[in-house]
Amino acid sequence: MNKAYIYRIYPDTEQTILINKTFGCVRFIYNQMLANRKAIYEQYKENKQVTKQQRYSTPADYKKENEWLKEVDSLALANAQLNLNTAYNNFFRDKSVGFPKFKSKHRDKKSYTTNNQGETIRLVDGKHIRLPKLKDIYIKQHRQLPEESRIKSATISQTPTGKYYISILVEFQADTKQVKPTYETTVGLDYSSKSLYVDSQANSADYPKFYLKAEIKLKKEQRKLSKRKKGGKNREKQRQKVAKLHEKVANQRKDFLHKLSRQITNAYDAVVIEDLNMRGMAQGLKLAKSTNDNGFGMLKTFLEYKLKEEGKYLVTIDKWYPSSKLCHICSSVNDELTLADRVWVCCCGAVLDRDVNAAINIKNEGCRMIGVA
Repeated sequence: MNKAYIYRIYPDTEQTILINKTFGCVRFIYNQMLANRKAIYEQYKENKQVTKQQRYSTPADYKKENEWLKEVDSLALANAQLNLNTAYNNFFRDKSVGFPKFKSKHRDKKSYTTNNQGETIRLVDGKHIRLPKLKDIYIKQHRQLPEESRIKSATISQTPTGKYYISILVEFQADTKQVKPTYETTVGLDYSSKSLYVDSQANSADYPKFYLKAEIKLKKEQRKLSKRKKGGKNREKQRQKVAKLHEKVANQRKDFLHKLSRQITNAYDAVVIEDLNMRGMAQGLKLAKSTNDNGFGMLKTFLEYKLKEEGKYLVTIDKWYPSSKLCHICSSVNDELTLADRVWVCCCGAVLDRDVNAAINIKNEGCRMIGVA
């Protein structure tokens, strides 16, 4: 099993300069190779007609003209090429993804990835981690890596507030047995923009809405930022204030969802959810803030890997399954049901709560898919 562990790192002045140089070099290689690919695509329009002779094949080709690229980790540049290849292949696999875009110094995330070759990445004395070109960097190792795990790669990133983190990808032997769920140990979750979800036992998550609580303060600080002169020191100070507020909201959301997903994982052997298009739902004028705030997609990601680690199941049913319109008692479908109808009466006489009924139907459909009676 592969798993990534994220830690805070504290580079010194020289290491900070080299890390920032690497960010810039990775961005330069990506943009240069993308520009070359774009020119060839406009000429040939087909990926199969692009040969190695018609483009730069490796980042090493750029080092002949740009000597400063030799100062940074060569594997970071190689991974930038791999990332571009992935984005380029995704475009030809599905044109709706869109052609790869150039990376910006100010808008895009600052990060780079390096690989472990011959123990070039290793933990030292529990307080430092050794990285190519950077040597030993102080690390806040708040939890241990799995026993007998092997480090595969490391990704160094910088947040908008200036903090540095490292994501260590390790490979280890997972000693987990597949759990056989029952109907009682299976739960269905129906998405709710108000409370995150309602489960098949009529319980709701009661999401605290961290962004909406911080919105008044955010508006005030963002208004100040818009009035600062571009390029000035005061604008940078104000940008840091806004970034810290956004970071606090993101950390609150992530902490809440981590704890919630752990509770669900410990309580059930199988979790059933709908395959919803959260990005599409967020484009609605009335649901955009609530959808982006509660982070249901993030909850799904957390549940997926936590359940997998313990040999449990995350079952995803089709988004077009009529979970809300279907009566879980008599299985009749109410085609006239609207979003405004929160409680409805079925033809069999049952009085149904819309969300609870949907969660029960989601659970039943998931049990059918995994063969649970």
